[in-house]
Amino acid sequence: MSRLIAVTGATGFIGRCVVRELLAAGWHVRALTRRRPNTSFPTQTPTLEWQPGDLAHPAALQRLVQGACAVVHCAGAVRGITAAEFERVNVQGSVHLAAAILDQPEPPPLLALSSLAAREPGLSAYAASKRRGEEVLQRYEGLLWTALRPPAVYGPGDRELLPLFRWMHKGVAPVLGPREGRFSLLYVDDLARAVLRWTELLPHPPAGVYELHDGRSGGYDWEAVVQIMETLRGAAIRRLYVPAWCLRAAAWLVTATARVLHRPPMLTPGKVRELRHPDWVCDNSAWTKASGWRPEVEFARGVARTLAAAGLR
Repeated sequence: MSRLIAVTGATGFIGRCVVRELLAAGWHVRALTRRRPNTSFPTQTPTLEWQPGDLAHPAALQRLVQGACAVVHCAGAVRGITAAEFERVNVQGSVHLAAAILDQPEPPPLLALSSLAAREPGLSAYAASKRRGEEVLQRYEGLLWTALRPPAVYGPGDRELLPLFRWMHKGVAPVLGPREGRFSLLYVDDLARAVLRWTELLPHPPAGVYELHDGRSGGYDWEAVVQIMETLRGAAIRRLYVPAWCLRAAAWLVTATARVLHRPPMLTPGKVRELRHPDWVCDNSAWTKASGWRPEVEFARGVARTLAAAGLR
């Protein structure tokens, strides 16, 4: 078996961590990129090569997967206004990648990083696209695939949860979801190690869809997160409970502004519905049984590392 793994989304928050984990384990990585790699990686090494292109270019995808023993699909759209924007990347991108894989003489197994949002496709265009991105893989006979559904992923380099952590570090905790809501979390290094564990089971990794979390059974509520942040901060944090109507109004304003500026917004009506959903708790047991993977970093340690990397500790 070759030691070449093809990776999409390698320049993103999660993709960068996955590539580092693979390189450290001795894999040769061929990574798809639409732009010049940033300073996080060297431009080219004996074990890391960059393939220009994106998910909309079948020829680039053919070159990406040629000779690979496995494909790790990290690329995805997380921001957008219309369903078509998410569909183009999260669904059609998976279609193009699967077709490129099946064109190979020996189609390599595929690991797709999905999202826990796929469990609730009715909440948002993003969630629906992640579910459809999984479903299209089921249509291809001869494609060996695994999908991992992580919950909210955080860690050094994250730009989505860091603003919330910054506010808590300053002494204010905006509580954006329902007080009774519960959710799981996952440190990015643990997600990368789950990917690495999948590669260790090649050429016959477990197939199907699996959820991941950081080992805390039953997940967290907002109060538990704030209390952990208070311990790290060494001082009390004021809870600021944001009502649903306020979030919806902000989402409407942000989305309207984004349409004018032609920039994809993070806060949309769909994202508000995701934030207000009461149950984002994962179950690790199926993936642990299938792969032997176990998380190593609990939230207190993971958020401390995240804050330190941002210069906040």
